[in-house]
Amino acid sequence: MRVSARARIVGWMLAVVGLALSVSIFATWSVLLARLDSRINLEISNEVDKLRAYVHPKTGHSFTALEDLLDGYLSVNTPDRWETFFSIVDGEAHKVTAIPPPVRIDTDAELVADMAEATEAERGTVESEQGPVKYAVIPVRVQGDPRRGHFVVAIFYERHRDEIVEAVSTLGLSALAAMALSGGAGWLVAGRVLAPVRLVRQTAEQISDSTDLTRRLDVPGNDDVAALAATFNHMLDRLERAFVGQRRFLDDAGHELRTPITVIRGHLELMGDDPADRAETIALVTDELDRMHRIVDDLLTLAKAEQPGFLTVDDVELADLTVSVVAKARALGERRWRVDEVAEARLPADRQRLTQALMQLAANAVRHTTEGDLIAVGSAVRDRQVELWVRDSGPGVPPADRERIFGRFVRGTGRTGAHDGAGLGLAIVQSIAEAHGGDVKVTEAPGGGARFVMTLPLRQVWRQW
Repeated sequence: MRVSARARIVGWMLAVVGLALSVSIFATWSVLLARLDSRINLEISNEVDKLRAYVHPKTGHSFTALEDLLDGYLSVNTPDRWETFFSIVDGEAHKVTAIPPPVRIDTDAELVADMAEATEAERGTVESEQGPVKYAVIPVRVQGDPRRGHFVVAIFYERHRDEIVEAVSTLGLSALAAMALSGGAGWLVAGRVLAPVRLVRQTAEQISDSTDLTRRLDVPGNDDVAALAATFNHMLDRLERAFVGQRRFLDDAGHELRTPITVIRGHLELMGDDPADRAETIALVTDELDRMHRIVDDLLTLAKAEQPGFLTVDDVELADLTVSVVAKARALGERRWRVDEVAEARLPADRQRLTQALMQLAANAVRHTTEGDLIAVGSAVRDRQVELWVRDSGPGVPPADRERIFGRFVRGTGRTGAHDGAGLGLAIVQSIAEAHGGDVKVTEAPGGGARFVMTLPLRQVWRQW
């Protein structure tokens, strides 16, 4: 059985509130009982003191008989609620207060006889039909009267305790009502707080049932729930990019690899037993396989460019990078290779990826130039930006094609070299530039030709996935 987060939150809230109220009610119960015991003991002590004050010579009272003293005190002293007074003369109950008590304990001859044995003020508790009764027995003597008398103060403890029970019961009912109100309010509040979470779940369910990754959550505020929604949106961005990249990779691979596979299969099916024909077919198949290998490598590079870990960042000496690229690029073709300019600066970047991008631009320049043409590589720092460029003296790039050629499988016009690419080189260069927080563009070189420039921020803002 699945229990919703809303129910768990409200349940735990009620459990904590219930525990707190239970502890509070129990503490109140204990404190009230302790105060009741203290109040009853104080009341008994007070009655003893009042009786002693009544019979003190300074009061002006003169008694010749024991009954006069006891009856006189009973007539002037009225018991409080749930109290009763009575007198004992010569071991027998003599008179009780006019206000009838909850139960008559003066009729218990055995109890009265025990009380009559007291020679000094004593306290005790006796069980009755109304529960425990706390009492005090005070011996009384009158000069000239040989009889023994006692004055008894009795307090019905259970009746006072019943009042506390009623008060605590009322408190408990109030606590239950408060818990019910708290539960209802908590249910509403939890519903409002968890609404974005439910929206996340519903959106995730809808996405899992379809291929639509464009849905996003709009949760205002800056609390944890809004942060959760922002994290979920960020995750959807990554998923969308991953699915788009995967779909584009599959489309590109299927589109570009279908032709060489068809060529290879056709030639293999038509290959005869003639050694010359076999050698020609094998050479053609090998060339197509090499081209497929280059295409797969390029596609994997483009796919990695959209994933974390594409760059390995280190400090790159721009001057050393520029010179080393020219040295490596000389093997690409017989051209007039030149270093235009070098930047005396260090750049936090991936040296291998920058070298790969510049070598792609150099190879592209070789394909569009002939032997003896000029190809120059340079680097410079301008306006807090690093510029890395490759220029050539070839036919250049028409203005209408200067943005289009950076697309995948797009080949420019005017090839004069012997190498035939798959149309992924410039797309790789663009991906490397964007991964470094920059971009790439092509302009007309001074004196004619093309000038490909990568512009990177000197203070890098790395792509975060």
